[in-house]
Amino acid sequence: MTPPEKAVACNCSHCTRAGWLLAFVPAESFKLLSGKDQLQEYLFNKRHIHHQFCRTCGVHPFSSATDKNGKPTVSINLRSLEEIDPSKLQVQTFDGKSL
Repeated sequence: MTPPEKAVACNCSHCTRAGWLLAFVPAESFKLLSGKDQLQEYLFNKRHIHHQFCRTCGVHPFSSATDKNGKPTVSINLRSLEEIDPSKLQVQTFDGKSL
């Protein structure tokens, strides 16, 4: 993955409490390299975003859904990636609380 320069901070109840900083990629560009057997899905609110978390450590690494045009998309929690320094990212806010 090319390190992003920007991140999105959503103000919905889930993202705020979990402290997510997000980068969005088309689903076909995302490849999980390991740990699939340790993931558990969490759905809340309208139940259309498939949040994944690790059953071992509890980290929320990514979620999947469709974008506003119906295209499958993955949102990556940049805070879960060791090689990303969140303090170096420009952060754009998203009003998920109003959806």
